[in-house]
Amino acid sequence: MNNINSKELILKYTMGGLILGLFFPILALIIDFSITDISFSFSGIAQIIKENPIHWIIGSAPFIIVFFAYLTGKTLIKNAEQSKKSLKSELQKSKKILNFVQKLINNEIDAEYELQGNNDELGKSIVNLRDNLKKNKEKDILRRKEDEQHNWISEGLAKFGEILRSDNNNMEELSYNIISNFLKYLDANQGGFFILNDNNKDDKHFELTACYAYDRKKFCDKRIEWGEGLTGTCALEKQTIHITEIPDSYINITSGLGKANPRSLLIIPLIFNDELYGIIEMASFKKFEKFEIEFVEKVAESIASTISTVKINLRTAQLLKESQEQAEALAAQEEEMRQNMEELQVTQEEAARQAEKFSSFTNSVNHTLIRAEYYTDGTLLYANTKFLNKLGYSGISEIEGKHISIFINKKDKEWFFKIWDGLAKGGKHFEGDMKHVTKQGQDLWTMANYTCVRKDDGSVEKILFLAIDTTEQKKQSLDYQGQIDALNRSSLKAEFAPNGEILNCNDLFIETMGYTMDEINNKSVFDFIDIIELQNFKKIWERVTKGVPFQGQVKNLTKSDEEKWFRGTYTAVNDMYGDVAKIIYIANEITKEKLMEIETGKQTEQLKIQEEKLRLSGMELSKKLEKAKEEMKLQFKETEKIKIRNERTLEGALDAIITINQNGTIEFFNKAAEELWGKQREEVLGKNVKILFSEEAQKEDEFVSSYVEPEKNKIIGQRKEVNIKNKEGEDVPVLFLLSEAKVEDEHTFTAFIQNIEVELF
Repeated sequence: MNNINSKELILKYTMGGLILGLFFPILALIIDFSITDISFSFSGIAQIIKENPIHWIIGSAPFIIVFFAYLTGKTLIKNAEQSKKSLKSELQKSKKILNFVQKLINNEIDAEYELQGNNDELGKSIVNLRDNLKKNKEKDILRRKEDEQHNWISEGLAKFGEILRSDNNNMEELSYNIISNFLKYLDANQGGFFILNDNNKDDKHFELTACYAYDRKKFCDKRIEWGEGLTGTCALEKQTIHITEIPDSYINITSGLGKANPRSLLIIPLIFNDELYGIIEMASFKKFEKFEIEFVEKVAESIASTISTVKINLRTAQLLKESQEQAEALAAQEEEMRQNMEELQVTQEEAARQAEKFSSFTNSVNHTLIRAEYYTDGTLLYANTKFLNKLGYSGISEIEGKHISIFINKKDKEWFFKIWDGLAKGGKHFEGDMKHVTKQGQDLWTMANYTCVRKDDGSVEKILFLAIDTTEQKKQSLDYQGQIDALNRSSLKAEFAPNGEILNCNDLFIETMGYTMDEINNKSVFDFIDIIELQNFKKIWERVTKGVPFQGQVKNLTKSDEEKWFRGTYTAVNDMYGDVAKIIYIANEITKEKLMEIETGKQTEQLKIQEEKLRLSGMELSKKLEKAKEEMKLQFKETEKIKIRNERTLEGALDAIITINQNGTIEFFNKAAEELWGKQREEVLGKNVKILFSEEAQKEDEFVSSYVEPEKNKIIGQRKEVNIKNKEGEDVPVLFLLSEAKVEDEHTFTAFIQNIEVELF
């Protein structure tokens, strides 16, 4: 209310009091004039007042009434202003709450709301609702992020599984496809793929087989030793290395736009069955996330498994090729040796008749064969130059007259001298592989022939030794045999006829397929194929029998009809005429890997289904949230009505009412309490209740002491008489009745106070 309206209202009350005050003196004069004979005049009025002094008292009524009218008008204006101010405060509070709720309805869950005092219960409830909405949104964001990561990993595993299945016959192509797809999938900038080169056991090192940077294939020639740099350290420790501080000179691959030092470097070892096969190194301008590193480590194990299989397959193919070449070379040598031996036997039979040709023949033999002659007791009689050179002697004088045992290893002497004794007695000649020991203690393998030279009477005169050096071929043959034995221990191997009939197989094949040797001999390659896939396999087999090798994944059935997956090769072996003699099958079991791939596909489909369910649930949740918002609006309006009604009821009570919280702070002080204490509401609200009682009452009165001290137990439900001091310092006796209200962990205490008045009659 503005000052002009206030003054007008006070003036109205004052003028009304003046008119009312004049009414009583005038009425008293009229009554006196009517009951007396005095005439109405100023002198008559003076005479009446003089005769009846009570008119002096009645005459002061206008002044008294005007004064009280003035005070009444001022008090009413003040109360109206206070009511208006309180109403304005409540309207502002309601508007703030409504704005806050509207923001929450608009999904502005980060909106702030300042509580309007400690008793703003509605505000506290809405703030709690906002906090709960914020927590739910954060959980939903986190769940969506985890789902995205799971989907990303599943898709990545499927993607790289397909790469490993399709490009596993060319190591360089496989390396390039892996590193390029890794960089694209991880959004990295550059990377390298290092393969362990262990062809020479004394010189193991890593070779850079693929390099990719800035969406382009790079051609680099780089060799890294064990323990050299971070890559070599990763190889030694067989642990992933992830660093975010990279030396400026560490990476030398740059783009066409210039040079920049990456922020993050990831080096992953390729390990399978605790054996290292290579290293993958990637650099990026962004930091690699934990789930990305775990994904790369999972794929790295599959890559190592594939590299292991590829190496075995390549090595097997090489061994088969070398074995075929060696077999052909040995066959040629055997054929040549056989022909030489036949010619030698013919020559020996014709020796008596062709003595004149013997010398030239001997020289010819000495130039082509290792030759020596022994007495029947084993003493060396003669040795040609080839014999001396092959056994490491400088001249005949070193060995002439020596026993043959010096050329034989002690491990071979037992079986050798059984043959020798037979020859010495005129037995059948010996032809076959023979191992001798050189002067330096090394082995000399030969294709040897020991033949008896007889006298005219048929007795044995001496024993002739002729041989061809086959040491290198024998070493290679033994090495190939050892490698083939190692292959038989680590991989399944079987040999089939072109019609599919099984010819031979190793123990691992028999054990894996669950058959015995007798059972396997009656099987064909088609007995191990599922009938559903048999037609397709027959087409593959037909191409293999025409010389086209097959390499890939094959599903076989064991004896118990258990499905097992293998990654292997079918390779045709040709005979000397170029025809297919047999089919060799070499494979490694990948059942667990294949089942994991199938399971990953199923999980991906399941995740898609769950994602659709979550989307539908989200739509349903949004509908429920909208409904809850509408219900909250209605509840808010109803709560506001109840609050206003309760406050107005308490405000209009005749008894004084005070409400304090558990800390003793005054929260409510009605009109009757203002009149009782003589204090305005603004003076006490938010203050401690102790200001309403004297220090003497707080110390001596048990009820007052428990009421004003927060830590003491209040006297609830009992009407007590106590003294209070009003604003003028006077003791006023009152009756106190205290009640308690508890909402969650907050306590409020409301006092109902009656003024005790004593009337004297």
